[in-house]
Amino acid sequence: MSTGGPVDMMTEAKLYLRIKEWLREAIERGDYRPGDRIPSEQELMKRFGVSRTTIRQAIAELVLEGWLHRVQGSGTYVARPKYHQTLSRLTSFTEDMRLLGLTPRAQLLTCQRRPADDKVAKALHIPQGEEVIHIERLRFADDEPMALNVSILPYKLVPGLEKEDLEENSLYEILEHRYGLLLARAEQILEPALADSFTAELLGVPVGAPLLLVEGVVYLKNGMPIEWVRIFYRGDRYKFHIVAVR
Repeated sequence: MSTGGPVDMMTEAKLYLRIKEWLREAIERGDYRPGDRIPSEQELMKRFGVSRTTIRQAIAELVLEGWLHRVQGSGTYVARPKYHQTLSRLTSFTEDMRLLGLTPRAQLLTCQRRPADDKVAKALHIPQGEEVIHIERLRFADDEPMALNVSILPYKLVPGLEKEDLEENSLYEILEHRYGLLLARAEQILEPALADSFTAELLGVPVGAPLLLVEGVVYLKNGMPIEWVRIFYRGDRYKFHIVAVR
């Protein structure tokens, strides 16, 4: 492909978008498959007749969007496909990964009883200061870190939960089978976020990498809130499928 004319006929801004689109379409067609190295910056500069800055801008955006990933000292490679997760039904991370044919596991970071702060108390409809259990887990799929999961539940509804194996077992399965708590629905907000130093280290991504933040409340069939949840998903490995019905 050529730019179709001298660089001065098209601004650098438009050129970088055109190069970005060319690379993305080449990946979608299968010209470059997951794990393949794309042409070097020098090769792309020669092919499109543009500056290194323009090439780097196109590549940087594709990296942020999860199409490419860089390997220091080696080059830029096509990233693996993102996992699809639907937001139309309430499932656990364990269930989602099993449906994708992946092996889920968790690393328990925190499991503590503590008083509820104002935000959590309002979300769970309990008095501020009432005892809750605060659980933080790093979630893996086939041993790759995928998400940082925080769950907070009223302790009076789940006494002894800290004694359960929260690394090998699904929290939702424990709630339903061990405590007889029947989950019904979740009200959640999805928004973009950036990885801070703590989250970046856990998820194995650079500081400032794009994340998908899901935050909300899970309810029982009787309408009682049971869990306040916050999950940071890796933006380079996830995309969400939303079903809307009119």
